[in-house]
Amino acid sequence: MEQGQSPSQLKFFTSSEVADILKMNPQVIARKLQAGEMEGYKIGKDWRVSESQLLAFLERHSNKNAPKTPADKTLKDFFEHGKLKSIPTARGKRIHVLKHLVSKLEYNRVYTEKEINEFVMRFHEDFCTIRREFIMNKLMVRNGGKYKVVAQSKPLA
Repeated sequence: MEQGQSPSQLKFFTSSEVADILKMNPQVIARKLQAGEMEGYKIGKDWRVSESQLLAFLERHSNKNAPKTPADKTLKDFFEHGKLKSIPTARGKRIHVLKHLVSKLEYNRVYTEKEINEFVMRFHEDFCTIRREFIMNKLMVRNGGKYKVVAQSKPLA
């Protein structure tokens, strides 16, 4: 029994009923249940899926969580728990990542090289490459070891 529900509140569907509700082939539903992609209870030869398990499946597979722009997709692919997994090799993706990082810095503030290094280290250990990329891609300017965010790169993420 699911937490917080009395037996009279529980509603279960057979795998064929789930297939009807979702307008899917019953064999596809059976495979999803067998593989554990959809939660359910096997009773005899058939499966039972509770209403909350069905809603949880729909929520996980909802396209409302899908990235809306290429930049969103890139950030989703390259960041995990707030850390940059790797520096993208594709230039377009690398620019999305760099702009995202620069957007976290204060506009019009002058940073020392040490401050930029420490900032980048919060996201990725290769601070030299990322700092250099900021300059090469004109997201920041460097003058005498001091760094500053360039105006057009600021309004993003």
